[in-house]
Amino acid sequence: MSSNAVDVDVPDVTVVIGAYEAMPYLIRCLDSVAAQTLPAGRIEIVAVDDGSTDGTGEYLEEFAARTSIDMRVVRQENSGGPSGPRNVGLGLARGRYVFFLDADDYFGEEALERMVAMGDRAGTDVVLGKVVGVNRGAAKSMWKKTAERADLYSSNIKFTLSAQKLFRRDLLVRLGMRFDEELRTGEDALFTMEAYLRGAGVSVVADYTCYYLVGRDDGKHVTKSGSYRLRFDSARALMALIATHVPPGPKRDALMVRPFVITLLPQFGPALLRQSDEVRQEKMELAAPLVKAYWSAGLGRRLKVHERLRLICLSMGRLDLLLDILRFMKDEKKPRRVRKGLRGRLYLVYPHFGESLPYSAYELTVTEWIGGKRVEVPGRQSTAAFARRLVGKARRTARATLHVPRRAHKI
Repeated sequence: MSSNAVDVDVPDVTVVIGAYEAMPYLIRCLDSVAAQTLPAGRIEIVAVDDGSTDGTGEYLEEFAARTSIDMRVVRQENSGGPSGPRNVGLGLARGRYVFFLDADDYFGEEALERMVAMGDRAGTDVVLGKVVGVNRGAAKSMWKKTAERADLYSSNIKFTLSAQKLFRRDLLVRLGMRFDEELRTGEDALFTMEAYLRGAGVSVVADYTCYYLVGRDDGKHVTKSGSYRLRFDSARALMALIATHVPPGPKRDALMVRPFVITLLPQFGPALLRQSDEVRQEKMELAAPLVKAYWSAGLGRRLKVHERLRLICLSMGRLDLLLDILRFMKDEKKPRRVRKGLRGRLYLVYPHFGESLPYSAYELTVTEWIGGKRVEVPGRQSTAAFARRLVGKARRTARATLHVPRRAHKI
């Protein structure tokens, strides 16, 4: 039992499970809840069968009849997405915290105990538990260390916006938070980012695998389906949310990296070369107002060169330049590095370097891997360091001109 729980009638956690055609994955999912080290009396399950026809609803009812965990099963007609079932479950939740568990996935045995303890100790409203992929990839950069309070702007937690987190229910109730049922993809990112921005802090449990993200063998995972137009809807909603709560400046730029790079930019990868002119043009038209409203030079400097170049092409409405850059990327060519200017700024030579796009579009401003080698961002030099470098360069030039040998080293 959590040391901070004073009302024995209120469970520590409500596990909300929205399930659609979830067999046989649902079996391990529910078993992982039953196996939690957090006592069964401190957990409740609200499971919503979203019109399944494969026995999902029947299995939920069977499990509810035999588990020692307080469990409620709701069966409804198919809603067409994960938001509806999650909202139903959230509306029925009684726990101090809520965790949205996908029916395909499963917990590590100590997951809820560790996350509840962290939330109680840190007083935060969102707790992230380490996620690993099973038969699929999973983000890794945010699990380097456990943190009672992670900074949203400088850490990588902004790159994990799935709903599989522990949320303090008081926050969700107080803000009237619900998943947007109009969005067909990215609804979890919108929900989680709002909790990050409006809650009382975010904690990270990185020293224990709390959540196993399962890739389905039948290919029916929800994130694999959907029209490209839905991705633009998702990007538009997330950008607007960030802009509503964070004024222009470095903090907004830091957060805007997420929708620009993860949601918008994949629509303008090498696959665009295989798409029709009509699709290309529609994508350009969908992207134009987003780039106009939210693109900034500060955001651009946080991106890799090939990311920045493509987005600048979008901002200029130059599909022709974008396609040239994509052909270069598709051929897996390695951009040549050059230094220019008195301060020796480092640039990567992608197509149209020194021609149609500004030099700043090609400047290396973040660490990149080029040809299998790590290329570090040149540090900003102090005036003194800059002067010393110029003097050194002048001396070397003079020696070369006068054929003056360097002073011999003593042996």
